[in-house]
Amino acid sequence: MSSGERRDGGVLDGFHIGQLPAGIGDEVSDFATEWDDVRFASRVWERQTPDGHRVDLRVHVLRGERLVDLTALRDFLGEYHERDPAGWQLSEFPHGDGPGLYDGGQAFWLVEPGVAVNVLTIPEFSESLLPTARSIQAGDSDAGR
Repeated sequence: MSSGERRDGGVLDGFHIGQLPAGIGDEVSDFATEWDDVRFASRVWERQTPDGHRVDLRVHVLRGERLVDLTALRDFLGEYHERDPAGWQLSEFPHGDGPGLYDGGQAFWLVEPGVAVNVLTIPEFSESLLPTARSIQAGDSDAGR
């Protein structure tokens, strides 16, 4: 793929993933899970390595009543990803849906109360984290529900 081409990530639970980091794996899997009353629709891009498989990128669409604002989302993801709240250094970034938060490996934002998106990548693709996150836009609001 030439550097000028954008790879599209398709639609996940009503959200279009407009671009993917160049060079991520081609093996794509979708999952549906639930944790602590929040439903996850997840898509994972991975590649085979000499030691097994490596996940390059994960996109989660989260739906749950407890996701009332960005603070509640941060608290939920801190528990889910087992982050120390005091040591988790996050910065704000603008997204079309409103403000989001990110660190070197993940970005997340609240689309509306009860609906959020979480994007995670590995250090190799960290420069593509925010462009990938900003490319994710809500499509048909009833899709995937």
